[in-house]
Formats: sequence, C-alpha cells, structure tokens
Amino acid sequence: MKDVIFDDFQNTVEDSLLRHRSLIDILSKLQESDARVNRAISKAITNCGCIKVNGQKQQMNFNVDSLNDEKLKNSLNSHVIGDLCDSCRDIVERELGNHLFYVAALCNTLDLNMYDILLKENDKINTLGKFSFR
Repeated sequence: MKDVIFDDFQNTVEDSLLRHRSLIDILSKLQESDARVNRAISKAITNCGCIKVNGQKQQMNFNVDSLNDEKLKNSLNSHVIGDLCDSCRDIVERELGNHLFYVAALCNTLDLNMYDILLKENDKINTLGKFSFR
C-alpha cells in the first residue's frame, strides 16, 4: 500500500507540473523550497518562540558499544526545546510538502522512482547500522 501512495504522489506531481519542467528549473525550485523549510523553522524559533534551540557539544563520555539503543537515544540531545505550535506546525508541514513536490519532480525528470529510492536507503541504513551513516 505504501508504494501506491508514493507512486500516486509522484504521478500527481508529474500531471500537475506545467511550468518548471526543465531540470535546471526543478533544481532551483528544490533549493528554494529547502530554504523555505529552513526559514519556517527559523521563524518558529525567532518570531513565534514556540521552540527554542540550545545547541551545545554532545556529551559522549561513555563506551557506545556498551549501550543499548534506548540508552544511547536518551543520552544524545536534539537541541530542540518545546514543540511547534499549531500555526508553525502547519507552515513547516506546508513547506516540507512543497519540498517533497520538487523532490518528486526531480525523480520524474530523471526517471527515478521515489519508493525504490526509499527502499534502497532503508536497506542501506539497516545493513550499515546506526553508526555508519553520514
């Protein structure tokens, strides 16, 4: 069922993208949408204040191999304090949706399948393990 959702979304993007069909246009719109996601999150921090960021060095004073996944997750920090308010959540979701639209458009232009890419990435993550990713 999940592959149907991805394929349906990708097909809908293909049918609705009239302008910006050029690869160069899609790449520039993808970059613009990425900036809009960053801006929406930044505004949630600086204008609304519903979330705060307390960035600091991650404290890893332990042997990672001796911890289970749950202890490791609890020992590392996302640096995010609070939750997005309903208004900011709507804006961030809208911008992420727009970003996904241009990811799908890029996939269509290059004849790639989003679901296949997701499966390959998932397999890679599962094969390499939690400490081998970027």
